[in-house]
Amino acid sequence: MEIKIHRATTENAEQIIEFQICMAEETENLQLNPTKVRNGVLAVLEKKVDGEYWVLTDSKSILGCCLLLKEWSDWRCQSVLWIHSVYIRPEERGKGYFKKLYLSLQQMVLDHPEIAGLRLYVDKSNSRAQKIYQTIGMNAEHYDLYEWMRPT
Repeated sequence: MEIKIHRATTENAEQIIEFQICMAEETENLQLNPTKVRNGVLAVLEKKVDGEYWVLTDSKSILGCCLLLKEWSDWRCQSVLWIHSVYIRPEERGKGYFKKLYLSLQQMVLDHPEIAGLRLYVDKSNSRAQKIYQTIGMNAEHYDLYEWMRPT
């Protein structure tokens, strides 16, 4: 079975919306508002905000996705791509699909000298994802993430 990785289109919206809702419930036990998620995903796909979804597909369906966002690094005078919202269907996990996606994104960075690298954040309790990220050569040596979010 051939796996393809490509930039998502609005035709992929319903699956990406479903993935985001499932991920929030699975990773943080959050029940997201489907209308808000739909509007958020469509804002990216319709280019109302800066970002791109990437999807992994086989001949039948979408197996997983991620969102890429650019951050300007004045230290490097280049953009850094942040990997967000990574989701692989539960029944497809452990097959190396995230690694395929990551290597594809890494090659994109290597092909574009204006991009410095890739970053992502992971929930501290998500040890399975952390092991995967370490296995593919990412590290957590430089930064801790701090945040403040508006109360919902």
